[in-house]
Amino acid sequence: MRSSKAPQSMSAVPSAPSVPSAQSAQSVPAVAVSRRPPPSDPDLVERPGPAVPGWLAVLVGLTALAGAATTLWRARPLSGAQLPPWQWAALAGCAVVAVVAFGGLTRGRTGSAWVLSLFGRYRGTVRRTGLAWVSPFVLRRRIDVRLRHWRSEPIAVVDAEGSALRVVVLVVWSVRDTARALFSVDDHLGYLREQVEAAAARVLSQLPADAFRGDAPTLRNAEAVGDALTRMLAAECRPVGIAVFSAQPTRIEYAPEVAAAMQRRQIAALDAKHRDSVLTGVIDAVDDTVTRLTTRGLVELDDFERQALVKDLTVAFYTRRGGPAPQNQE
Repeated sequence: MRSSKAPQSMSAVPSAPSVPSAQSAQSVPAVAVSRRPPPSDPDLVERPGPAVPGWLAVLVGLTALAGAATTLWRARPLSGAQLPPWQWAALAGCAVVAVVAFGGLTRGRTGSAWVLSLFGRYRGTVRRTGLAWVSPFVLRRRIDVRLRHWRSEPIAVVDAEGSALRVVVLVVWSVRDTARALFSVDDHLGYLREQVEAAAARVLSQLPADAFRGDAPTLRNAEAVGDALTRMLAAECRPVGIAVFSAQPTRIEYAPEVAAAMQRRQIAALDAKHRDSVLTGVIDAVDDTVTRLTTRGLVELDDFERQALVKDLTVAFYTRRGGPAPQNQE
């Protein structure tokens, strides 16, 4: 997903006519998630982790400190003498309780969660916000569970006709299952980026970038292309705990090495289409004129005179509408 040169935008090329809303459903790329998505461990599913409110841990810690202070106060008359073993045990117990109570305090943030593991084994996820207590003997890893968006760099793909393209995709996603996101793959962010590149290559290879002849579906229908990308990415990322809500192409352009050739081809196609529409209008006008002249009895023409009149009217109408005057071939 590296970009070498700034590609020439297809916006400089005259765009194809917009597709009517009635035909938008026919422009959906024929892409189906035919292959099976990657397998996932059925036992690796997010579940609540052990955590208690922080105020309760603070209360326990303060109680332990108060117990230690009471023990020392009662041992004050024995100053200079060695403390009994039970007092040492009480002081040690209070110290351990205070350390565990205050050492497990943590701050839960809105939009993030703590993923807990012990000796490499998943122990649960804490989505509690505010002050909370989590066992200090487990490993805590913070993960962002907010709705996020990511814009890819220009991705090199080819369309159905083999033309080199550059596409930029905007993905809206979030982590839905924290256990799978952290333990199913080595890097869920890298996994998402690679899947975006693979899905873009598969979807954009189903249709041509432009329809130079006719009104066939093309990649200009950004909504249909985005729907196909979203469905494919959602299926590929679901096993790793990532929910993809939207994947829309923000820019589809020809690669620099073919941009000039595609521009000339599109201009030629538009010119041919213009000539065809002009010629159709001229033929209709000539037919209507000759029909009115003959049906109203204004002129009486034999076959030779009718052909000559049609030829003269065609040349006059076609030249007036901007077409080059055809040369007489005798």
